Amino acid sequence: MRSYFNKLMMYHEIHKMKRDCFSNSRISRELVISRHTVKRYLSMSEEEYNLFLEKQSHRKKELQPYKDFVKSKLEVYPDTSAAQMHDWLKEHYQSFPDVSPKTVYNFVIWVRQKYGIPKISAGREYTIVEETAYGKQAQVDFGEYNMRDTHGKRIKVYFFSMVLSRSRYKYVFFSQQPFTATSAVRAHEGAFEYFHCIPSEIVYDQDKVFLSDENKGDLLLTEKFKSYTQVRPFTLRFCRKADPESKGKIENVVKYIKQNFLYNRAFLDIETLNDEVLGWMGRTANMMPHNRTKKVPHSEWIIEQPFLLPFAPLSILADHDRYTVRKDNTISWKSNLYTLPIGSYKGQGTQVVVKDEQGYLVIEDEQGNEICRHEICLDKGRIVSNTDHKREKSGSIDELLNQVAQYFDDAQKAVDYLHNIRQDKPRYIRDQLIAIKSILEQVNKNTANKTLDFCCEHNVFSASDFKSVAEKYVGDQSGKAQQEQAKEIITINRQQNPDIQQPAVSSIIDYESIMKNKN
Repeated sequence: MRSYFNKLMMYHEIHKMKRDCFSNSRISRELVISRHTVKRYLSMSEEEYNLFLEKQSHRKKELQPYKDFVKSKLEVYPDTSAAQMHDWLKEHYQSFPDVSPKTVYNFVIWVRQKYGIPKISAGREYTIVEETAYGKQAQVDFGEYNMRDTHGKRIKVYFFSMVLSRSRYKYVFFSQQPFTATSAVRAHEGAFEYFHCIPSEIVYDQDKVFLSDENKGDLLLTEKFKSYTQVRPFTLRFCRKADPESKGKIENVVKYIKQNFLYNRAFLDIETLNDEVLGWMGRTANMMPHNRTKKVPHSEWIIEQPFLLPFAPLSILADHDRYTVRKDNTISWKSNLYTLPIGSYKGQGTQVVVKDEQGYLVIEDEQGNEICRHEICLDKGRIVSNTDHKREKSGSIDELLNQVAQYFDDAQKAVDYLHNIRQDKPRYIRDQLIAIKSILEQVNKNTANKTLDFCCEHNVFSASDFKSVAEKYVGDQSGKAQQEQAKEIITINRQQNPDIQQPAVSSIIDYESIMKNKN
């Protein structure tokens, strides 16, 4: 009965706080209950809540015959989970009712509370770790934090932190983008410059910034980070997965940064934030006595310097990230799509270099040639485009068609052939013309003419099929064509009723057979 009144009081208290304009999160914190419970209770009328309590009581009565069994098991094995208890009940009682796991969980909790049997789990055994030698080790970790700007807008920042294990001398670097292998390398260089030296060993999490894969226990570094570690003298050690306690010093530093530096700090811009954290390190993080060692990190760092490896700056390339070009000739950058000129997509894996320069997004090819630039959009989910990036109009297509026709001796025959492709594939004619032009730039005029004759004779109106025929002729000319068994001539891509057309994949063997029989 007492439990019933306690729950009823909880229900009324939740509704009272809601009437006083408390948020669900605030109510859950004040009453130490989950937000889901708050939301569920607020959705119930008093009558519905009473029915809910009666139902809960009935559930306990439904499992009441098994109370002694559950109690005896918990007394012997107090760390037993409700899921395991559920299985034991079904194993020992063939007539055990078909109830949900949540019902069993609630019943087990009720038995624990009624008889005072807390769940005791075997905790991890800890021993004090001896201090590492001076200059021996540093630890690295990443963090992220939601700040607010002067207008109250939420801004997520990411940070890289490194601490020298013996002296507890710290370094922090902030970014508005998640760290990549390139930006992590730059952060390492910033830390070594700040320390004026390099530790012998650095301890890391198994983070995707540093590791690309794992092969039967062997950790494979990302290409960029692997190249960097080959020119720096420190050795690497990676913690086991999901075991942050094995590098507790840096875990404490991340927590310290969030609670002592970032908490209630307004975000102005990333440059200001990095200036502010340098000031914080110089007056607090590295100048106040460490809670564990009772020593000032700066003083310990002075002692540690002779034991560290010498530092000389490296020439680090600017952090210009590479982005993959999508099939629609766009890239995704900071939750917006930016267009590129038609034809920028060269197939799967096409990449461009992206630079943020004074409010403009500059897009370059991998050779450093500028493709285009856009004014950076601060909104999210937008498509940012240049008008000249759109698919060209009919007049431009006619011009391109005539350009392609000039690759052949009989230009008029080529124009007629290309018009047939245009009639067959009007929506994709520009892509077809570009593909054929690309093929013609790689073959001589004799091959181009023979390919055109063959395609006209056999009604082959497709750029991909045109390419296959041209490649066959090129293979014959170089003497590298494979000898295949002759087949009867078949018709390729003959015009059919559109309602019954089915997409098909061309085989080079078809063209070899046709041309063999023709010869």
